[in-house]
Amino acid sequence: MRVAVIENMRNTGLGALAAALDEAGAEIEWFRAWQDGILLKDISGHDALVVLGGEQSALDDETHPYLPELVRLTRRFGDADKAVLGICLGSQILARAYGADNLLGAASEFGWHAIGVTAEGRADPLLSALGGEFAIFEWHADTFSLPEGAVRLASSPVAENQAFRIGRAVYGTQFHFEANSSVVEQWKAEFPDTIARIAPGWLENHAELAARHAGAADAAGLAIARAWVSLIERQEVEMLSQASA
Repeated sequence: MRVAVIENMRNTGLGALAAALDEAGAEIEWFRAWQDGILLKDISGHDALVVLGGEQSALDDETHPYLPELVRLTRRFGDADKAVLGICLGSQILARAYGADNLLGAASEFGWHAIGVTAEGRADPLLSALGGEFAIFEWHADTFSLPEGAVRLASSPVAENQAFRIGRAVYGTQFHFEANSSVVEQWKAEFPDTIARIAPGWLENHAELAARHAGAADAAGLAIARAWVSLIERQEVEMLSQASA
C-alpha cells in the first residue's frame, strides 16, 4: 500500500494516522508542497492521497501557487476511486475541488470540541464506531459549503460541515482527528505565540483541558484513522480480485 501525503505547512505531523498506516504496513511518500511546490504527477503508483492542514486558506493561490494543481490532484484521485483524505485545510481544498464555496474567516475553533455525528455519519464506515458525539481537536478559522453530491457526516454549532464523504472513499474532516496528545504537545511547543493570540488562556489551562478531553479524543482519532485506512485495504483487495477474475 502506497500513500501520498501532501504537507502544506512545516512539521504538520500525522499522529494517529501514522499509527494506523504503520499497522497496515503502508509506505508513505511525503510531498512538502509548502517548501518547493512539488506534487506527484502520476497517480497510478499510489493507492491513496492525504492532504494535511496549514496556515493558508484554500484560496491563497497567489502566495501558494501550487494550490490549483493540488485541487486538481485531489479530484483526479477521487475520480479514479482511490481513497482520499483531506484534514482541515485539506478538507477545504477538497470542497473547492468538488465545486463548493470556501468561507474564509467564518468559523473559528481551537482546542478540543464536541462533534455531533449525523444519522448518515452513524451509518458510515468512518464514524460508525463513535456513536452520536465525540470530542476531537480543532484548529481553523475557515470553513466551506457542502459539495454537491456529498454526504454530511458530522457537524458542530460553529461549523456545520465537520466531515463529509463523496463517493466511496473521498473524505474531508474539518477537525484534526490525527492530532493526538503528542501532536498537540508539539503544536503547543512550536506555536505558543499564535495559540496565545487566537485562544487566550488555553496554554495556561492546557493541563486541565488535556486531562479532561485528550484521552477520549486520542481514542476517537485512532478509530477514525483505522477506519479510513481500512478503505484503502478494501480497494487493494477489490483490485486484486478483478485482476484474477
